[in-house]
Amino acid sequence: MSGDAVIRTSGLTKHYGRTVALRDVDLEVRRGEVFGFLGPNGAGKTTTLRILMGLLRPTAGKAEVLGEDPWRGAVALHRRVGYVSGETALYDRLTGRQHVELLTHLRGSAGQARDLAGRLGVELDRRTRELSKGNRQKLAILLGLMSGPELLVLDEPTSGLDPLAQNTFHDLLRQHVAAGGSVLLSSHVLGEVEEVADRVGVLRAGELIAVESLAEMRAKALHHVRVTFDHSVPAAALTSVPGVHDVAAEGARLTCSAPQIALDGLLKTVARYGVVDFECAEAGLEETFLAYYGAARDDRQGGPASPRREGAGRAA
Repeated sequence: MSGDAVIRTSGLTKHYGRTVALRDVDLEVRRGEVFGFLGPNGAGKTTTLRILMGLLRPTAGKAEVLGEDPWRGAVALHRRVGYVSGETALYDRLTGRQHVELLTHLRGSAGQARDLAGRLGVELDRRTRELSKGNRQKLAILLGLMSGPELLVLDEPTSGLDPLAQNTFHDLLRQHVAAGGSVLLSSHVLGEVEEVADRVGVLRAGELIAVESLAEMRAKALHHVRVTFDHSVPAAALTSVPGVHDVAAEGARLTCSAPQIALDGLLKTVARYGVVDFECAEAGLEETFLAYYGAARDDRQGGPASPRREGAGRAA
């Protein structure tokens, strides 16, 4: 594992009988970054995280987390990693405070438990079976972060949290990274990852189809364009511009969509005609994400552009 990598997988594959949950996943998470792990439900994100935590054994391929084989070195690894499962598992008869005391006994220190409880608004003196889903999730986050681990592995951690708690959680992730930590954040909601991630990996049907920085994804941001001319202009006038798609003509008005990198060519083409009005609005990152990586598109079908991975080769 390279010196700046905290997680690396090579050819990671997992079968459940005849079902292929993961296929040849090559992934790298760098030290000091928040890596967003995106994909629809059922894409294989949770399976990947469970392998990285030594809870599942891969069918093929290799994984290293903080220099350890997660299957053989799970005990040592768990002392250095904070894990929040997508399926919160707590002792129903214990209070939040008793959970903290139990983990303190196992880890040797209460760490940041008191501060985190205050910031997240965790109800420590009620039995967990009496807590709402959101309050159970807050407790799970507290338990994952309280010992100040080197690496956080988080499986859809904000599920059930109110917006205020989500904002607090995002602040905690930023502080964790600023202090030298790293984060692997799994989610199926792009907006959440956009708040905190440095890079994003997209998993679909068990395959890692793209790894890009947020800046690169924003450079692909779709723009919806509407142009009114002083006379009718055929749609073919814009379809020849690289990257422009969904061109529609209605009298003297043309509408289309284009990524940011195509706007220069689009403007130069439009300027050849008599322009009365020009409107351009940037689509949300969610729409851009769906346009490039949505389930209805793949490389064989085409799309606004072919998804690519950052850097050379299959590793991120």
